[in-house]
Amino acid sequence: MKSVLISGGSRGIGRALVKLLSESGWRVAFLYEKNDDAANEISSLTGAASIKCDISSRDQVFEAYETAKKIIGIPNGVVSCAGIAQQALFQDITEGEWHKMIGVNLSGAAYLTQAALSDMISEKKGSIVFVSSIWGEVGASMEAHYSASKAGLIGLMRALSKEVGPSGIRVNAVTPGVIQTDMLNCFDDDAMKALKDETPLGRIGMPEDVAKAIRFLLSEDASFITGQTLGVNGGFGM
Repeated sequence: MKSVLISGGSRGIGRALVKLLSESGWRVAFLYEKNDDAANEISSLTGAASIKCDISSRDQVFEAYETAKKIIGIPNGVVSCAGIAQQALFQDITEGEWHKMIGVNLSGAAYLTQAALSDMISEKKGSIVFVSSIWGEVGASMEAHYSASKAGLIGLMRALSKEVGPSGIRVNAVTPGVIQTDMLNCFDDDAMKALKDETPLGRIGMPEDVAKAIRFLLSEDASFITGQTLGVNGGFGM
C-alpha cells in the first residue's frame, strides 16, 4: 500500500486530496495548523492521520514528518497544499504580511520536502507535488506577494527535479485556476460570475479537479514526468 503526506489537509484542495487518496487505497497523513474540528472531521471520514503543525516552522515540520512516518511509514508521495492568500496593494504589504505569505506558501513546502528527501533518496523513489497557482505563472494585481510565493514554488520544483531525478524522485507542480475554496470568499456574486465567464470551460473549478490531477502525478502513470507544471484551470488566463 502506498503512503502520502499532505500539508493543508483539513480544507480546500488538501481536504479533497485526503479523501480521494484514502478512497484510492493510500495510507494518508496530513498536516493542519488551526482548525481542529475540520481536521477531526476529515480524519474520521477517511481514517487519515491528522497532525497539527505550523508549516512555516522548520522545526515543527521536521517533527511532524517523523510523527507521520511512524504512522504511515516512509511516504511514497509528499504534497504541499498548505497556502494562504491576501489582497493588498503592493506598497501597503507589511513586513509581517510578506514574511507570513512566503513562510507558509513557499518555505513551508521547502521544509516539508527537506524533511522527506533523505528517506526518499535512500529508497531511490518518491513523488513530490507542489500546489502552486496560475498567479504564480502570470501574476495577479493586488496579490504580488501571493504571486511571488507561488512563482517561487515553480522555480523550486524545476530546480529540485534536476537535483533529485538521478535518485529516482519526481518533482512536479499543479497550477490551479479559479477553484471553489475559501480563498474565493472575498468575491461577491458579480465577481464570481465574471470569473466563470472568463473560464473557457464555463465553470468554476472544484477542489476534486485539482486532487485528481495530483493523484495522476503521484501515480505510476506519471512515472516519466518530472519538472513539469500542470495547469488545472479550465483555460482561465491562458
